[in-house]
Amino acid sequence: MGPLFRAARQSRIFEDVVEQIEEAILGGKLQAGDRLPPERELKEMLKTSRSTLREALRVLEQKGLIEIRLGTGGGAVVKSISSDQISQSLGLLIRSRQVTLRQLAEFRERFEGDVVALAASRVGGTDLAPLHRHLEEAARCARGGEATLMGFLEADKEIHLFFAKMTRNPIYISILRTVHDNISRYFKRYLVMATREMEENLADLCDVVAAVERGDGETARSRLQAHIRRFNAYMERHPEAARSETDGGAADHQEPD
Repeated sequence: MGPLFRAARQSRIFEDVVEQIEEAILGGKLQAGDRLPPERELKEMLKTSRSTLREALRVLEQKGLIEIRLGTGGGAVVKSISSDQISQSLGLLIRSRQVTLRQLAEFRERFEGDVVALAASRVGGTDLAPLHRHLEEAARCARGGEATLMGFLEADKEIHLFFAKMTRNPIYISILRTVHDNISRYFKRYLVMATREMEENLADLCDVVAAVERGDGETARSRLQAHIRRFNAYMERHPEAARSETDGGAADHQEPD
């Protein structure tokens, strides 16, 4: 086995230090729980300064790849890789509203359309009871009108997330949960939705669930995409939504009240 690291390229020394350590972790040369060599050895291997090395380690810690431990026996320790790192980055992008309503809807139409079509192709007998429970909860909240809007939105979210669970694919599940856990900030700021809109959305969800139940992936896809477009149209009614689209989603980063 060759040396763990080589001398960093001096033309881009900081980036090269980060990339080398990152690749050693992601490529399996360093496993979760392993300690990086002591600072003195790392400096010698990488031919870099203490300040550059420490800054690179801080970046790797922010990425969730290592943990810097202090005191006797401390140092840089490799962390286990999980979907949390990806989820945090995607969640931050959505929460900071760096994407517009239309960009978010475009992504959701394509991504969730694929998810629900796959869910329909893999539907099993144990999927139907919980799916119908979520649908019944949405119907109950829709009957309650605006007073139960938040409950309706939560039931709607659970239906979308359950489609991801039906794919049996942890990547779909992780990404969709991150999206739906964070788009509530858009809802709070832009959503204009009363009883009629809740009933329209409920009808959409019933159509999608019926298509999934009979294994009709293409119908499920088209119905869900129409549902997302309808939902986005509600938010675009808000007076501030037009400005958000013009500014690319980055004009106002204040949290909604």
